[in-house]
Amino acid sequence: MEELKDKSLHLTAEKLAEELQKMDNYTTFYEDLQVLAASYDVSIDDFKNTLVQAVNKGSMETNLRNAVFHWLRSHENNKQMVVREEITSRESLDYLRKAQITWERRIQKSLESMCEEIGIHLSYYRSKADRDEMLQKWNELSTYNTNLERLRPVYAPKDFLEVLFSLHNPNYRMISDDMIWDFTYLPLKVKTLSELRHLYRDLATADLLLGLTTLTKMSCGSTLQGEQERIALGEKVLEYQHAPVCQEFLKLCAPRSLRGRLWTQILGSNVKSSIMLCFTRDTDVLSVFNSSTSHPILTSLKGKPSKEAIYPPNGIIPFHGFTMYAAPICYLFNDPVSLYSTFRAFYLRYWFRLHNISSHPQSILGLCILFQRLLQRHETNIWSHFMSHNIHPIRVVFKWLMKGFSGYLLPEQLLNLWDMIIAYDSLEVLPLLAVAILSFRKDNLLQVNTLQNVDSVLVDLSSLNVMSLLQLALKGPNQI
Repeated sequence: MEELKDKSLHLTAEKLAEELQKMDNYTTFYEDLQVLAASYDVSIDDFKNTLVQAVNKGSMETNLRNAVFHWLRSHENNKQMVVREEITSRESLDYLRKAQITWERRIQKSLESMCEEIGIHLSYYRSKADRDEMLQKWNELSTYNTNLERLRPVYAPKDFLEVLFSLHNPNYRMISDDMIWDFTYLPLKVKTLSELRHLYRDLATADLLLGLTTLTKMSCGSTLQGEQERIALGEKVLEYQHAPVCQEFLKLCAPRSLRGRLWTQILGSNVKSSIMLCFTRDTDVLSVFNSSTSHPILTSLKGKPSKEAIYPPNGIIPFHGFTMYAAPICYLFNDPVSLYSTFRAFYLRYWFRLHNISSHPQSILGLCILFQRLLQRHETNIWSHFMSHNIHPIRVVFKWLMKGFSGYLLPEQLLNLWDMIIAYDSLEVLPLLAVAILSFRKDNLLQVNTLQNVDSVLVDLSSLNVMSLLQLALKGPNQI
């Protein structure tokens, strides 16, 4: 057994070493290691032991631990990929993959129609002179006045929702059209409330969260002192620059002054030379297509008839309200480079799942199913009321889920919510909050019987405290 264990550990170490060499910061890490190996701290007579000691004394050990942490985070959602040593993780369900392809073709057709209508080409070959001029004026581009009146969003969340409603599992016989209310015919496994309580157990049992005192008057000396102590502790956590420790610290919410640095450390959003490219032209974003159902859209390159190019260069066609993924992060950074790097890391880790069709449990489809099952099992009165008046619950909350609640909550409350996404590395907090909000507004919801009136009851969420609602929802049904 020991021999098998050692062999397994050796193979894992080899695999990890190969993967680390593919990371963006490997070159810098390797150069630093060479410098350290040539220093006086490392002895030729006992090279191995003294090198290990030198690595442990400096920051290199922490950097290595962080690299392993980020590698594990990027692989833990697909454990089979590690076991089988496969790089691909494309959608396994044929009908979902085909639905995504059909949806992308629909988007492309709409985009091409709009471009033809306003007389512009999707992509064209830019000459070297044009590229040089663009680089010189890069920092001034935001000051140019551009007429956007003829442009319109390619699609909106409601359009994507209709596509999800049209999904049909070929292995499931639909008894009636009413079956579409619960998506039970889709074989996606989502967590139960008990499993969510276990996942968010630190949040559920915490006696003091910074997010709970945000809306209260800070006249109480003990409250102020508690926040100051939390900031001091956060500064010590950041000194270690160890991502897992920062993630644990974030589970009780981040002090405003430290949130940006904590997010950067946990997300691993290191600044690189390509950071200055705007999102739509950032080809690094194409990496999301290696782990999703989506396929980048190809278009002919103007001036190069035999060539095709991906459009947009990052492969992502934004929907109406797409900028709401980035807007809240503007509160955290003064430096646009740091802001962009964190936004991109957040998108590549989480947001890309919210606008493509996938069987992943944290895809938009999985989150919709989780919301419906939580509402049906733990807020039966609301569910039955909606059913009796032909109000689809998902239509009520879909815009919240697809935009991560951005644009609907107060900025500080939204950032507290996004703290939880990063701290627990899960989007499942979004449907949990959606159910909690409906439960909180239950009395008013039960008095209206149309989708329009339901939307009116929920139009203003500015009075809500996110952390309070999440804690109450996790403590048990009917607690809100």
